[in-house]
Amino acid sequence: MEHCKYIKDLERSNEWSVLRIMSDFVKGFDELKDLGPSVTFFGSARFDSENPYYKQANLLARMLGKKGYAVVTGGSAGIMEAANKGAYEVRDHKHCESVGLNISLPSEQAGNKFTTKSLTFDYFFVRKVMLVKYSIAYVIFPGGFGTLDEFFEALTLVQTHKVAKISIFLVGKSYWEKLFDFILTTMVEHNTIKKEDVELITFTDDLEYISKEIDNSLVLHLNELKNFGLDHTNYYKRAMEFLSNQQ
Repeated sequence: MEHCKYIKDLERSNEWSVLRIMSDFVKGFDELKDLGPSVTFFGSARFDSENPYYKQANLLARMLGKKGYAVVTGGSAGIMEAANKGAYEVRDHKHCESVGLNISLPSEQAGNKFTTKSLTFDYFFVRKVMLVKYSIAYVIFPGGFGTLDEFFEALTLVQTHKVAKISIFLVGKSYWEKLFDFILTTMVEHNTIKKEDVELITFTDDLEYISKEIDNSLVLHLNELKNFGLDHTNYYKRAMEFLSNQQ
């Protein structure tokens, strides 16, 4: 059975596990290092193509893909498929990448067919690193426990300055409003977060606004790289070339 390989992992040495983890990271770094400015989409795998959120994710990905942004997802169905499909369908316009980063599960998670680059990881935490490492913005559509995990992981990384100040967009006001209100009131009132931490989240359904704000995020990101003396890196040079092509 498929889950047997995970049970057998418990019998192997810690050294073997470390090698598998390293292999996952090396694969991701090697395949994604030249990706350029990217946006990661998170959301449920359970929505079909008639779902309004599926259609929104598809439209936003098309808008970003036409500008040349790479679109990164978890590589499965639902919101992930919608975003990959949006970028895939306009890939010839700006040669944008549609990236799917899947996970190997006991009950295999199916990938979608709308990717120009597809990777499968053994470890969730490695996959999450790859989902956030190369992107200048995260767009969170409605989803379940996995989406919540990814949303709060992204917030924590930005709040604690473990990554640059990435833009985080929460899409689906009717779906998220109770959670956002909990963050805005209960968490702030109990001083478990600061009021300014809420400003890390942009809560909107305006796709045009999100697209423009992502452009602004790229400019800020490049300025930050320059301030840290990283304007000699290949990433900075590629991103500057990308930006000049937008103007």
